[in-house]
Parts: sequence; structure tokens; C-alpha cells
Amino acid sequence: QVQLVESGGGLVQAGASLRLSCAVSGTLRRYSMGWFRQAPGKEREFVSAISSSGGRKIYADSVKGRFTVSRDNAKNTMDLQMNSLKPEDTAVYYCAAGDFSTSTHQYTYWGQGTQVTVSS
Repeated sequence: QVQLVESGGGLVQAGASLRLSCAVSGTLRRYSMGWFRQAPGKEREFVSAISSSGGRKIYADSVKGRFTVSRDNAKNTMDLQMNSLKPEDTAVYYCAAGDFSTSTHQYTYWGQGTQVTVSS
């Protein structure tokens, strides 16, 4: 069984940076990993994904150039560096493990989420 725990969320002003981390219990290296987010009243949306080796990365257009995903298979962790944050980035952020995809349906394991709030 794989368990994921996110950390690093918080309240920041627009333009600031945050770094989210996802700690994984179990063997991380066999899974691709993803970040998703869900704002109040909206569907969960794709943010970024990284392949099992870390060789492939994809980003949603809304975060491209501002967010950077990385992983350390030796430490069983995945990070999301978020720069130049905007109020529209406000959401609960979830990490997930599964197949390399932008779709929530391709991810088997999910964390509980961490809140990111960006004030204007």
C-alpha cells in the first residue's frame, strides 16, 4: 500500500513562492507522480506530472514557467516549486501516484491535500 502526505502549503501574497512536498511511504520509483489542485466549487484540475525516472515532465499551461516539479526516488519525495504565485493559484493541492497522465483517472494513490492561499 502506498501512502502520500503533502506539506508546505500556506498563506502568501501574490508574487511570493512556496514549495510543496509529497512524502511517499512505499516504493516511489515505480510510479509516475502528479500534482493536482481543486479550488472551491471547481473540479480537480491537473497541475504537473513527472515520470517515474524524472525524465519527463509536463505542466498545465496556467503554471508553465512558474512551477517546477522534481522528485527524489532515493528519498521517496516529490516537490513542486511554485514561484510568482497568483490569487488564481489558490486551491487545495494534491499529490498522486500512478501512470504518467494529465487525467485524475490514471492515478491510483492520493494524498489528503494541502491548502495554498494567495492573497492579492
